[in-house]
Amino acid sequence: MDLATLAGDYTVRTVVAGAALLGIVSGVLGTFAVLRRQSLLGDALAHAALPGIALGFLVAGQRALPALLAGALASAVAAALLVALLVRRTRLKGDAAIGLALSLFFAVGVILLSFVQGRAGAGQAGLETFLFGQAAAILRSDLWVMAALAGVALASVAALWKEFELVTFDPTYAAALGLPVAVLDVTLTALVAVAVVLGLQLVGVVLMSAMLIAPAVAARQWTHRLGRVAILAALFGAASGVLGATVSAGARGLATGPLIVLALSAFTALSLVFAPTRGLLPTALRRRADRAGHRDRDVLRALDTLRRRHDDPTYAAERGMVDATVGHPTGRTLRTLERRGLVERVRHRPEEGRHWRLLEAGEAALERGRDGPDAPEGRA
Repeated sequence: MDLATLAGDYTVRTVVAGAALLGIVSGVLGTFAVLRRQSLLGDALAHAALPGIALGFLVAGQRALPALLAGALASAVAAALLVALLVRRTRLKGDAAIGLALSLFFAVGVILLSFVQGRAGAGQAGLETFLFGQAAAILRSDLWVMAALAGVALASVAALWKEFELVTFDPTYAAALGLPVAVLDVTLTALVAVAVVLGLQLVGVVLMSAMLIAPAVAARQWTHRLGRVAILAALFGAASGVLGATVSAGARGLATGPLIVLALSAFTALSLVFAPTRGLLPTALRRRADRAGHRDRDVLRALDTLRRRHDDPTYAAERGMVDATVGHPTGRTLRTLERRGLVERVRHRPEEGRHWRLLEAGEAALERGRDGPDAPEGRA
């Protein structure tokens, strides 16, 4: 199926719009979860939403998305409050409390799901699709519900941006300023629960945590500023949603949720490797350049030391003397410095071999190194 046909398909447009919307909300709210080191919280809330889905179906008597989402949101928020209560009132660490809440609520959800599916006339409820998602089942009315919830979540983040930023990075200072830190924590967690609920039909309980974590992790590699991280995370999430939904629509039989997560994983992997701020490759290149810069300065300093010892500004040192002064072989570094015009080779008597002399450009580079952390000329 070509792109023009896909673009004209009503179901495809609905799914793509829903996936993009989910990516934006997950990217923004996942940024706070990751920076607060609560990445597992999204996984716990996603699993904790399952009993709420079953209860929402039992209350509504049918597979009505508003009722299911309301039940899922209530269940996820209850799990988040349980985690906060366990951390504050007991000696349990945060990860242990999250693991306990996840296991408890998911077990209850599986039991309720089995009960619902076993009832007469409930076999067509299709609630098990919330485990792994079923994007094709999204209707235009469902999309409007998702858009309303997403709008509320994003508007809340925009309105409380400064407070959320302060609580995320320095909760102690926020408390000293008189901010209601506990209320803000609960509000942020509730908003994360909204993002989780939005993604249940698209990617399901199992994969929803990736929607929260991956965009923020990818964006964090490119910048240190919170606002830019949130914007980039939203862009990565939206792009992954559109890409995954489009590929799923064009290749029949491939589930949308896993494809979205695969696209997110690709963005994350590329960011981890190539991002200029924290990527593995640029970091390795910078470290290599730093090591080369240190070697260059060591050799220049050794030549300067030897000529000062001999009280001769034009003194040419034999390479063995330079090696002994620096403490390791310096042949490659000397040749590099020669190409850059910082030192020159001087031939003495044949039996003495080649000697090396520091040039004026090398003196200038050495002085710059003494004045600050800059490498000799030509180094980043």
